[in-house]
Amino acid sequence: MSAILGTGEHRYRVVENWAKLPDGWEFRDVAAVAVDSKDHVYVFNRGQHPMMVFDREGNFLRSWGEGLFSRAHGLHIDSDDTLYCTDDGDHTVRKTTTEGKVLLTIGVPNQPAPFLSGQPFNRCTHTALSPKREIYVSDGYGNSCVHKYSPDGRHLTCWGTTGTDPGQFNIPHNIATDEDGWVYVADRENHRVQVFDGDGKYETQWNNMHRPCALYCCGGRHHPRFIIGELGPGMRVNAKHTNIGPRLTIVDKKGNVIVRLGGEHGPGQEPGKFLSPHGLAVDSKGAIYVGEVSYTNWGNTHPDEPVPRYLRSLQKLEKIA
Repeated sequence: MSAILGTGEHRYRVVENWAKLPDGWEFRDVAAVAVDSKDHVYVFNRGQHPMMVFDREGNFLRSWGEGLFSRAHGLHIDSDDTLYCTDDGDHTVRKTTTEGKVLLTIGVPNQPAPFLSGQPFNRCTHTALSPKREIYVSDGYGNSCVHKYSPDGRHLTCWGTTGTDPGQFNIPHNIATDEDGWVYVADRENHRVQVFDGDGKYETQWNNMHRPCALYCCGGRHHPRFIIGELGPGMRVNAKHTNIGPRLTIVDKKGNVIVRLGGEHGPGQEPGKFLSPHGLAVDSKGAIYVGEVSYTNWGNTHPDEPVPRYLRSLQKLEKIA
């Protein structure tokens, strides 16, 4: 029997072994996922085939990006099915077609900005678009800021610095926008999501979460909902602590928790548990696709255990009507 997560109208069935990979292929960490207008699922991963594409039933369609990407990290798709691929390994954001043709590159490959300089980019993490298609980039591991670009890639503004005060960041790890133009930043190591207007003015923050890593906005203008992927323990001293993730949390526009999925009993590969939810996407029927950087994060979640030969890096949670 399939594992069931959630309560009430937010119940999900875990679809085991959803992605049908070609023989001998593996994901080796799924950093991000996206779903296009045809419900095709783009799996941005750190294996030999960086972008794998599947239909809604998990049938493999194609791959691309071999030799192009250094280290997959973030993926966003717009209403025209254009992809924005964030590569923290070579410090770039690439705008591409769904077939992999590069339309625009922001940043200079393999030329990072100075550490914590506020200049773009030093290990950028994710992108989001404003209603006017301006591009926001969270930046990232080697910076503590958000950059804003015009649709054609012209740098407009930047905000943020290292710290714990409002408007400051400690690893801005993910970014999302809603249809009203508000900007939401997963401030991972400050255990919060910060909310800004479209020009970077701090508005509020959501707390009561643990290392928010993935961030996804859905539900439209009238009933926006946000799914937050929270990492579990990050230190040896709390590696066995429960009820702090890894998990998914669904919140409303004010950050109020609607439901939490998993996380009560710590990390695991069993259906219904998570190892390291890092990327999220939702299809037209409400199914949630969860990318996990399981290999990268194994040492945090299981500090005394060797890395298994196989780790799950992608889950599909099918919404129960």
